[in-house]
Amino acid sequence: MLIESTTGIRRAVFLDRDGVLNAELGDYVMRPEDLTTLPGVASSVNLLINAGWLVIVFTNQAGVGRGLMSIADLDAIHERLRSDILLGGSSITALYYCPHHPDINCDCRKPKAGMLITASEDFKIDLSESIVIGDSPRDISAGIQVDCETILVLTGKTKIHDPDVFPDPQPDHIFANISSAVDWIIANR
Repeated sequence: MLIESTTGIRRAVFLDRDGVLNAELGDYVMRPEDLTTLPGVASSVNLLINAGWLVIVFTNQAGVGRGLMSIADLDAIHERLRSDILLGGSSITALYYCPHHPDINCDCRKPKAGMLITASEDFKIDLSESIVIGDSPRDISAGIQVDCETILVLTGKTKIHDPDVFPDPQPDHIFANISSAVDWIIANR
């Protein structure tokens, strides 16, 4: 079952990777064995899929652009993430990443919304009825640019939300982790 808006277009929950799905290392996850999926991720993805949401990961991965890892390395890391979620009984719909160096100023690197726009075109997603879950201002900014509802989780770069310190734009909602965010989505959307 896919949730569709009144226009017949699908809705999605877009998830940042580091700090939302896996532990934030402060540095790059460079090898599959460095990736530690956070508690509750697989069950949260499963709840979303069973409720009819598309679940799409969108992540900046400048380690490729900086020459610290190859696309093959990144693919292996993402295969590990997919396997961890699959072991929990679910799977993500798609995964988009920006491999570019930050200095390139590409359209896909968050805080720009290029990955969200591409996914919306690929899957006929109504962004105004979709949700972005992230752990940083750039995730929130990307979602707001395309009229997504935004959720900040406190498991990654942002550990405490202080509106005076967290740069604008502010998230629509704040939760301790992905599990509590998904519980809210299931109950309210």
